[in-house]
Amino acid sequence: MPKLHLTKCELEVMDVVWRKGRATVQDVVDSLKRPLAYTTVMTTLKILDEQRDVLRKKKQGRAYVYEPAVSREQISNSMAADLTQRLFGGSVKSFVLSLVEGDSMSQSDIEELKQAIESLEKEA
Repeated sequence: MPKLHLTKCELEVMDVVWRKGRATVQDVVDSLKRPLAYTTVMTTLKILDEQRDVLRKKKQGRAYVYEPAVSREQISNSMAADLTQRLFGGSVKSFVLSLVEGDSMSQSDIEELKQAIESLEKEA
């Protein structure tokens, strides 16, 4: 799979499309948490479709309806791998430790991480 690195704005737009499953430009504009111009959203959707290849569009009446061509998981995996490479020299251990040592993990996050590690150990 090619590297998929999206900008903050592209991720906000994709989040709406992922949540809705399919969306028009107006659907995205109406669903965004921050105000963005209709033309900005339209341009972003066009880039996500034609350049990034993460959306598909279909003409319905006078509007295009956009659907995800990739999952949220595919994007997050690609961006995490890129971040790991750029900030931690490819060391997944260093990346995970930087997250664990921060103050952002709740007790339930820690429990889920333990379970994921146990699952990986069983597979190995």
